[in-house]
Amino acid sequence: MKKIRLPPLGSLKAFDVVAQQRSFKRAAEDIGVTATAISHQIRVLEEALGTAVFERSAREVRLTAAGKILRQATRQAFAGLQAAVEEIHHAGLPAALTLTTTSNFLTHWLVPRLADLKAAAPEMDLRLHTGIELVDLTRNTVDVAIRYSESANESLDSTLLYHDTFVLVASPALALKTMEDLKEVTLFHVENRHIPHPSPDWENWKKHVGPAQLNTDSGLRFTDETHAIQAAIAGQGVAIVSSLLAHDFIEKGILTTPFPQYLPGANYYLVTAKEKALRDDIVTLRRWLLDKMSAFPRLESENEHGKLIQTKHKC
Repeated sequence: MKKIRLPPLGSLKAFDVVAQQRSFKRAAEDIGVTATAISHQIRVLEEALGTAVFERSAREVRLTAAGKILRQATRQAFAGLQAAVEEIHHAGLPAALTLTTTSNFLTHWLVPRLADLKAAAPEMDLRLHTGIELVDLTRNTVDVAIRYSESANESLDSTLLYHDTFVLVASPALALKTMEDLKEVTLFHVENRHIPHPSPDWENWKKHVGPAQLNTDSGLRFTDETHAIQAAIAGQGVAIVSSLLAHDFIEKGILTTPFPQYLPGANYYLVTAKEKALRDDIVTLRRWLLDKMSAFPRLESENEHGKLIQTKHKC
């Protein structure tokens, strides 16, 4: 049996759009051609098939029996072609990179630098997630995490980004001069800090720095470091916070570190599953983070005798 040749693809596409729009004019607008061009394509199709596919009237265009058969086939065919083209297109795009971290780190450090990251890696499709619960990086719902801990997780690929310290911050308006001034201002406490140990709290500050008569039971208590930082910016009291998270406020003079002493902190790590460690976008993110973190001072928390360093802190 002789194989019947298919009509030209352009005529089939024109037919499919007219059948969908029920109008030659609207089909022409949809495709971006003239109504005359659409009429020509339909004429070519009908000549190839040897039958009419539309019944035309002043009000509407309706499918003939042959047109209904053809419409069922073109709908499936063009939907399949569209899906295939989209799959090919998306396959050529970089995979999305999902990063999880704490809301404090995202708010105070990463978000202010996102424009720089976009400029450095314009093709990176970054998705950001925050939470206090550790996400299982082996389940592929999240690709990388920036975590705060005292040691690296050996089961994951871990890159040390920054060794943190905790500094006392206050608004310049408070004009703190001596340690004794702390007895006259409101102390902001950040509760539920599990890392580092011992906690960089006011009791620890009093023990290592002073003053001896500081009432560490007084003050306001926060469950989130961000709120303590904002209250300090407002000049309502003083807080002991991460030097990394407070850096931009100190750099801009919004907050001051009136005293040179600081308390030990933990480490920021970039972690990912070992099998993803060499993925191009993760390598790019790691390189960018290390470059940005290298601009921050590396402070040692203790000297060789295990005593708190009294070196002047410059964030």
